[in-house]
Amino acid sequence: MITGELKSKIDNLWEIFWTGGLTNPLDVIEQMTYLMFIHDLDDADNLHMKECEMLGLPYQSRFSGEVAIGDRTIDGNQLKWSVFHDFPATQMYQVMQEWVFPFMKSLHGDKESAYSKYMDDAIFKIPTPLMLDKIVTSMDEIYAQMEKLHSVDVRGDVYEYLLSQLAIAGVNGQFRTPRHIIDMMIELVEPKPDDVICDPACGTSGFLVETSDYLRKKRKEEVLFDRNNKEHYMNYMFHGYDMDRTMLRIGAMNMMSHGVENPNIEYKDSLSDQNTDKEKYSLILANPPFKGSLDYDIVSADLLKVCKTKKTELLFLALFLRMMKIGGRCACIVPDGVLFGASRAHKNIRKEIVEGNRLEAVISMPSGVFKPYAGVSTAVLVFTKTGHGGTDQVWFYDMKADGKSLDDKRAEVKENDIPDIVHRFHHREEEKERKRTEQSFLVPKEEIVENGYDLSINKYKEIEYIPVEYPPTNEILNDLKELQKQIDQEMKELEKMLNSDL
Repeated sequence: MITGELKSKIDNLWEIFWTGGLTNPLDVIEQMTYLMFIHDLDDADNLHMKECEMLGLPYQSRFSGEVAIGDRTIDGNQLKWSVFHDFPATQMYQVMQEWVFPFMKSLHGDKESAYSKYMDDAIFKIPTPLMLDKIVTSMDEIYAQMEKLHSVDVRGDVYEYLLSQLAIAGVNGQFRTPRHIIDMMIELVEPKPDDVICDPACGTSGFLVETSDYLRKKRKEEVLFDRNNKEHYMNYMFHGYDMDRTMLRIGAMNMMSHGVENPNIEYKDSLSDQNTDKEKYSLILANPPFKGSLDYDIVSADLLKVCKTKKTELLFLALFLRMMKIGGRCACIVPDGVLFGASRAHKNIRKEIVEGNRLEAVISMPSGVFKPYAGVSTAVLVFTKTGHGGTDQVWFYDMKADGKSLDDKRAEVKENDIPDIVHRFHHREEEKERKRTEQSFLVPKEEIVENGYDLSINKYKEIEYIPVEYPPTNEILNDLKELQKQIDQEMKELEKMLNSDL
């Protein structure tokens, strides 16, 4: 959540676009994303160079030597943000328009790559040198402020804030899943270097970006020092689908700026026959849109066989099961209604996950997690595709705090259950003795079946009532009479005082 000085600086940047003639909100977001990508490309190049120097590995900078742009060659150093941002306005505009932007569009050599496909129709729309100069200066200030706040998720935070300003986030479902919730889900499923990972509703690729960062930090030697694993990481590991070309462009740039050279980010309606993926992925991480109902005509027949419904949240669960390989893991966010809905479709999909596969965890989150964009209560489901059952006991956790206030401000607070959730999930053998009155506990599959596959924690949680002893009724009545006498006496004294003043 952006507040204070940073919020003011982003508001000023928005004002520069607005007064400069760019008033279409998506145009603003898109142009800002291009510039952030160019800035981050410079930072990422410097970081990777330092990493390789420390590890004694060769590294070829994107900006080294002569760079061919069209039929011209120029010094690649001039394409770096840290160099051209000091140029006079007219020179900077010329460099950006004639060199930097074409360089950015052609970064990926493979013309069939996701990046090339979605950058092909990208247009530089900033109209004047003076406006570009103001934008670059403003963005330098924003990055400096973000560095002071020790936050690296600049693009995500800025994008999220802009959507909140436009008041379209809740309508279009384009608000980001909070980063700390994404990180929690990744910690739960622990991605591996040989995983094939998909988010079928990827948006700006938040889940994929954070997973790539997790692997770089936690499994660096396996991912970066093994030739086969590195090839897999760069080209075949990450897959994402979306139906918004702006989102796809942002997602592809986001992945590339985080070091993934060829992410498979595609334009695809995940729930339609356009998506033919079956038993392809070993890990799915997603927060699919809960936008109500779809027409049966546009939904894949395979999904309707599992779960005949028009509700997207149920169809996506059926989709995850279809897309995963046997042994594949999934961590996804669902609205609370999925856990206890009484319709046949609700019960069928829950039964399929419990009986046909292995449901491992249901983590109920407080309704404030997605504020200020949405106040819906949600839960994280963690399950493994087996195709033949395997659910023994399901672990339930009642998250009460996520490290931020649960109001619209979402300010940092000390209370945070996330580290406890991750620890307990990976030590579930220690949960067997926990009582139903505690924050987490295990529920045997038989009990879930008896309750119609209801997965809401309140169905199984026990509330501990502390007995309170009250005095006998006669004693309470006598106390009330004494109290009434005191009130009457004081009322008479008040009347006397008022009469004496008249």
